[in-house]
Amino acid sequence: MLSLVWGVYPVAQAHAAQPAKDAAACPSLLQHQFARLQDEAPQNMCQYAGKTILVVNTASYCGFTSQYQGLEGLYAKYQKQGLVVLGFPSNDFGKQEPGSAKEIADFCFNTYGVKFPMMSKTVVSGPGKNPFYKGLVNATGQEPGWNFHKYLIDRNGKVVGSFQSAVKPDSPMLVAAIDKALR
Repeated sequence: MLSLVWGVYPVAQAHAAQPAKDAAACPSLLQHQFARLQDEAPQNMCQYAGKTILVVNTASYCGFTSQYQGLEGLYAKYQKQGLVVLGFPSNDFGKQEPGSAKEIADFCFNTYGVKFPMMSKTVVSGPGKNPFYKGLVNATGQEPGWNFHKYLIDRNGKVVGSFQSAVKPDSPMLVAAIDKALR
């Protein structure tokens, strides 16, 4: 059963899964492909198998947009330990991501120095949400309610947390969940 604690939705697990035995193994949750934001090159999510992944739906014109700075800080701090932050721009909430891929990429990279992987604009909520987000919602029972909702996936490809938009990247509870997932 999921419970709400300070904007965090922990995900109960019946048992701990074993890590993938070889690089070719890819959890079903990650068996999707998206275009990279800056050049639309296809990106297979299986390239992140074995990593701890923080998935975030983003928007350039949102009250939470300054979280890009904290997300980049998390990525810089924990990347060598196996954390990947994945950004998914979306215009689903308040039409706060109206730009083209080039405009979004320029904004992210030039305004906030974003170096973590960003995918092309996509639908993350409602009946038209992309299949990856369908999997995240199915695993947690929590659909993003706004921009900058975060999902944490452990090295085994299991979703271990869902964090509301107001949970900042430097929040002690998010950092603790990331530390635990990296172990």
